[in-house]
Amino acid sequence: MMFNLLRNSASTRAAKLLQPVYTPSTLTRLNNFRQLSTESRKLIDQAVNAHPIVLFMKGKPSAPLCGFSRAVVQILDVQGADPEKIRAYDCLEDDELRNGIKEYSDWPTIPQVYVNGEFVGGCDILLSMHQSGELSQLLKDKNLLLEFANE
Repeated sequence: MMFNLLRNSASTRAAKLLQPVYTPSTLTRLNNFRQLSTESRKLIDQAVNAHPIVLFMKGKPSAPLCGFSRAVVQILDVQGADPEKIRAYDCLEDDELRNGIKEYSDWPTIPQVYVNGEFVGGCDILLSMHQSGELSQLLKDKNLLLEFANE
């Protein structure tokens, strides 16, 4: 009898180990994950593909509302990116966009930069690309620089 209790107990423990463990924070992340509606995904697709450089940020380029957004705007400016080819979206104006863009890109933070419809990265990635010269080359190759910056 005792052996059966131990065996059942061991198999119950093993079964529990194989089951996913959902803590409150895990459940919150799961509930927030994959909440992007088909309509929202389509709108973000259209936005990302409508302009050569798309920036999802907090605030506007003329008045960023976080240091990371400000840094990305400054990096694009220093690189000589043509402002006519940049479209910025203020994620603070729309909760669905703020949450949806994170799921869309599978990137947890804002700002986010897209070039010709492709996700490039956030502030840390852009800074690294700026420092290594990769960003300059990318913008030059895609013809996204101001005329004087191409010289």
